[in-house]
Amino acid sequence: MPLQVSDYSWQQTESAVFLSVPLRGVSVRDADVFCAENYLKVNFAPFLFEVFLYAPIDDESSQAKIGNDTIVFTLRKKEAVMWEALSVSGVDKEMMQRIREKSILKAQERAKEAIEAKAATRREDQKYALNVMMKIEDEERKKIEQIKENERIKATRELEAWKKQQRKAEEQKRTQREDKLHQQEKQIEEGKKLKHKSFPRNSTTRNLATKGRNSENIFSEKLKEDSIPAPRSTGSIQVNFTPRVFPTALRESRVAEEEEWLHKQAEARRTMNTDIPELSDLKEEEKNPEWLKDKGNKLFATENYLAAINAYNLAIRLNNKIPLLYLNRAACHLKLKNLHKAIEDSSKALELLTPPVPDNANARMKAHVRRGTAFCQLELYVEDLKNG
Repeated sequence: MPLQVSDYSWQQTESAVFLSVPLRGVSVRDADVFCAENYLKVNFAPFLFEVFLYAPIDDESSQAKIGNDTIVFTLRKKEAVMWEALSVSGVDKEMMQRIREKSILKAQERAKEAIEAKAATRREDQKYALNVMMKIEDEERKKIEQIKENERIKATRELEAWKKQQRKAEEQKRTQREDKLHQQEKQIEEGKKLKHKSFPRNSTTRNLATKGRNSENIFSEKLKEDSIPAPRSTGSIQVNFTPRVFPTALRESRVAEEEEWLHKQAEARRTMNTDIPELSDLKEEEKNPEWLKDKGNKLFATENYLAAINAYNLAIRLNNKIPLLYLNRAACHLKLKNLHKAIEDSSKALELLTPPVPDNANARMKAHVRRGTAFCQLELYVEDLKNG
């Protein structure tokens, strides 16, 4: 039965009420103060102070200071008038209960609005941050595209310059070949003139001249054929690559950690605590931690979280070395908003999930996620980062 506090003192002005409530040993951590428009309550075990105010106050601008075994309230009046008394008179128990319920309901609605406003602000902040990141990424993408375009233009110019140089070299080679052929034809013409001067113009001479012209034509065609290279023949080359397998280096091997994890798993399966008085009333399958774990999983799937926790509790009492029991119980505590217990079970599961190997990587990820979720819902972001 709480002790009702009645030896308080109060003073007032037209705009405020100053109330002093003596409570022996009161502290900020242990005192429960609730202030509404027409209702004020202080709960500090074993003391209880409760007053139904004479007129409405502005509870948002009102203040309370705790220290030296006293709570001092500064209550801001909504209307600048002098009160005849601190509390309203003639209030029966039924009316008191209605005032209490109305004040609590209003406080809950205000808290809900504050949470929704905070969530809306957080969403706006996230949206703004996302827009900023998208803008930065868009600028980076444009810079990269501009660099690519500049490199493409540069490569195109270099290719055009190389083609122009190749065309110029081909033109020079063709000119040199034509000059060489012209010089050879000129030498042939000079030889023909010398032959005409040396031999008479008879039939024999005509035959020789005809043969000479034929030989000249053959020689000229031969020169033309020699000056133009024949096209190269095409072919295909098949390349086969020998497959290479690179074994894991000894310094990067996880064999020792994996063997230690398998040894811990085998030892955990052998561990069984049978010194429990309640075991005599249980069925044979209910004494098996694995059966209890499966039972808890089925209860969790049907959203019967309390029953699932009971199943996991008994399984842990039978065998406290199985990390999945703590991990699943942490999930139940998250559903029931038992956030501190969820953090404890997740941390215990991480202690048992050592050393970290690929076989327990999935379970470790779940433990980190559930512990981080609990920290975030408690708004303990720094602790979450420290525990990583």
